[in-house]
Amino acid sequence: MKKHLLVLLMLIVSTTTFAQTRLISGEIFDKSTQDPIMQATVQLLKKDSTFIIGAISNEDGLFTITAPDNGDYLLKISSIGYKSLVRKIKVVDDKNLSMGKIPMTGDSHMLKGVTVTGQAAKVVLKEDTFVYNSSAYRTPEGSTVEELVKRLPGAEVSDDGTITINGKTVKKILVDGKEFMTGDTKTALKNLPTSIVDKIKAYDEKSDLARITGIDDGEESTVLDFGMKKGMNKGMISNIDLSLGTDSRYSEKLMAGIFQDNNRFMLFGSANNVNDMGFPGGGGRGRFGSGRDGLTATKMIGANYNYELKNKLKLDASLRWNHSDGDAYTKSAIENFVGSSAYENKIAQNYTRSNSWNGNMRLEWKPDSMTNIMFRPSFSWSTSDSRSHSFSAAFLSNPYLKVADPLSTESIISLAKDSAIVNTQEDNSISYSKTNNVKGMLQYNRKLNNMGRNFTLRADASYGKTDSESLSTNAAHLYLIQAADGLDSTYQTNRYNVTPSKNYSYSLQATYSEPLWRATFLQFSYKFTYNLNKSDRSTYDFSNLGENFFADVTPAYRGWDSYLSKLAYPYTSYLDDELSRSAEYKNYIHEINVMMRLIRQKYQLNFGVMVQPQSTKFTQDYQGVHVDTVRTVTNFSPTFDFRYRFSKVSNLRINYRGTTSQPSMTDLLDITDDSNPLNITKGNPGLKPSFTNNFRLFYNNYIQAHQRAIMANVNFSTTRNSISSKVTYDALTGGRTTQPENINGNWDANGVFMFNTAIDSTGFWNVNTFTNVGYNNYVGYLTLDQTSDSQKNTTRTLTLNERLAGSYRNEWLEIELDGSVRYIHARNKLQSSSDLDTWQFAYGATVNITLPWGMSLSTDLHENSRRGYDDASMNTNELVWNAQLAQSFLKGKPLSVTLQFYDILKQQSNLSRTINATRRSDVEYNSINSYAMLHVIYRMNLFGSKEARNAMNRGEREGRPDRPDFGDKNFQGGRPRGNFGGNGGGGFGGPR
Repeated sequence: MKKHLLVLLMLIVSTTTFAQTRLISGEIFDKSTQDPIMQATVQLLKKDSTFIIGAISNEDGLFTITAPDNGDYLLKISSIGYKSLVRKIKVVDDKNLSMGKIPMTGDSHMLKGVTVTGQAAKVVLKEDTFVYNSSAYRTPEGSTVEELVKRLPGAEVSDDGTITINGKTVKKILVDGKEFMTGDTKTALKNLPTSIVDKIKAYDEKSDLARITGIDDGEESTVLDFGMKKGMNKGMISNIDLSLGTDSRYSEKLMAGIFQDNNRFMLFGSANNVNDMGFPGGGGRGRFGSGRDGLTATKMIGANYNYELKNKLKLDASLRWNHSDGDAYTKSAIENFVGSSAYENKIAQNYTRSNSWNGNMRLEWKPDSMTNIMFRPSFSWSTSDSRSHSFSAAFLSNPYLKVADPLSTESIISLAKDSAIVNTQEDNSISYSKTNNVKGMLQYNRKLNNMGRNFTLRADASYGKTDSESLSTNAAHLYLIQAADGLDSTYQTNRYNVTPSKNYSYSLQATYSEPLWRATFLQFSYKFTYNLNKSDRSTYDFSNLGENFFADVTPAYRGWDSYLSKLAYPYTSYLDDELSRSAEYKNYIHEINVMMRLIRQKYQLNFGVMVQPQSTKFTQDYQGVHVDTVRTVTNFSPTFDFRYRFSKVSNLRINYRGTTSQPSMTDLLDITDDSNPLNITKGNPGLKPSFTNNFRLFYNNYIQAHQRAIMANVNFSTTRNSISSKVTYDALTGGRTTQPENINGNWDANGVFMFNTAIDSTGFWNVNTFTNVGYNNYVGYLTLDQTSDSQKNTTRTLTLNERLAGSYRNEWLEIELDGSVRYIHARNKLQSSSDLDTWQFAYGATVNITLPWGMSLSTDLHENSRRGYDDASMNTNELVWNAQLAQSFLKGKPLSVTLQFYDILKQQSNLSRTINATRRSDVEYNSINSYAMLHVIYRMNLFGSKEARNAMNRGEREGRPDRPDFGDKNFQGGRPRGNFGGNGGGGFGGPR
């Protein structure tokens, strides 16, 4: 009996001990703004100030730290821009200690020094987060945040709205840390006005699973977080931009927002026909023909809603509608590197239109401090139409050596007499598709204690359905092959395809994290995924009805009946069972992860391995061949991630991940698809899986005294058994036969270095440089002549990019000088004729002036040049000048009228060139580059804070008033303090 009582007593004591872990917790916030302070340093010290353990506050200002034993301690809390505070605490009876809310006071001496004596630092580094001060970047009146992002050191915005920063693609936009238009980065760039933005943060955000569980799944996303100005969390804001330009150009925008303590609703609308190229479009230092791929008119309506009940519930939702109409007319000249080069010329007219709806939501609920439940549903609906006409020809030699217009009727007859032409093709096509998708994710996480033990259950599911129709007519002439009657060989391909398809998938995942000892965890994860993809294409073939059978039919959107009504029989009687294709994929994937995670004051270390057995069942009926096969493979993926923290502003990260990828089932099938005689594809059942090693090193540092930011990263990857396309060229027909093959020797390396510093102590003068070095070793196949088989060929390419900028900036003036250069050095092992040594460089100036009476002037002038091309017509100079004059009206300057001029000198070309290991392609587009546009912009804001209203009414960012005091000593002769360098301006369009 005594023994049982003793055992019971020990269980009670151990349970009590387990429940009380001496956990010290609290919430840190800004005393003046009541906002939580993120990444504040919390240190537990002995009474003699000896360090014991530390922690960092999270995005809500919360922290937890565990005392090693009962006793008296000192708790020290510090953060940049705040006065450090120290509190005496006492832990007794192994009980937890709640510190409650802990206010921190701003360091007035430091803030005064920054505000009064100097300019805001352009970029500040905090561990692995880049913080950009919007007040340090002067943007023209009325611009959106796209123009601000283009000015950030290391940032670039491509023509399609893709953002890269420090070499990484931005996948998500946040506003004040809250999700914004999930899955769409373009809406924020094109619609958020710069006047409401205080800071921009750039960092890598972990996935939902990794953020909650701490288990690194390798799915990081680079995000841009736009922080709004203080005081704008209550009230209403609106921004209306109406415009009209020459050449029938227009660009209209509407933005409205309602903000409360817990709620935020924003509405956007836009319509334009200027290719949505941002403000005010042009320049683009060093980019030739970019952003000019035809004429596009777009319309958009979007809404975003955020709700947050602190530490309890978060709701993010967005809905948007997009419509576009495209008109692209292109003229192409192509040289294929196939031994004795083959040449192609093509003209094409393509019209497109599309409609889409997209909706996303995130619901995160914390019923208690130990439980997290997240739900992410989304849907999309879209339709797209296209109609096109093209005419092309292939030649044995450069046709421009003999004729001026290779595609004219006279030129083709002349070249045919000289046996210099291989084939001509005329194509017409119309297509339509309708796609519906819905998916959802549900995740449940439960902490089992405060030491890191937790488990997670997660389920994902998606369903998609697509219905597409396409009709194409093709007439080909083969000039080097004669038919039985002695004339040139011809054939026509006329086909109508109806393709319903669907896809369905679900996955179930469980994770578990076990603390082994202090700040050391062993983590397990298992995931099962099922995928089903099914398509059933019906092909109706009515070829060889005569070259002019459909000559009187004009392609029209969904104009199937115009073609099908000319047939002698119902189109269903033309069903071709061999060309029709039915296919079904079923994938069963098991994914097992084991990872060790160590967290220390100075470093974090994650390492582990992922094993992925998978089985694929594939069935297909095509070209009279029935395939029913099963493939079972195992993928292997090791991972290693090490982060070392030198200080709060300096960080080193080393990352490695190995991945295995399998060839597609269609590549493995031993089937020859010759449905298009000029583009034949063959499978290869002997393909092996490829394995890629990816290595990355990242370092950053920030020196506060000099406002100096330094960033460097190195990336290296190599692939074993890479899958390459082996192309055989038929000189008689101009056709190609393509077959996938394994090949070794592919690797590439890339290095980036960013340096941004103020030259003077006040930050008026600033200079920055961004350097990118890349080297690529590409191994592929090359056909040297029509009588020999393809051979392995190595192309080595060195790419050097440098951008240097310096600026002077004071209260009323900013002048920036900038220059960039891009050098490509390529060497081809088997074919020296494709070697390259080309230069693209640009240089110029940008000026922003704030004048009296609410007037401002913005202008940029840049020379874009190319050198080193064999074709002399490509070695060009383009002097591109853009300008804007703006005048603000009414009390508080809410109304602005701006006059913008694009490409004033009409120098910008529509021609672009791309070169790779197999071909050179020159493409000329239709576009309108030079025009003028008048904007009328009205801003209204009703915020609870007088300070916030004043900041918005000025229409400018803090620290830079709209109208300077022209009686100030800076305007009374002498040289004003300034800042040479920086990344402030540089062309109204184009990347920085």
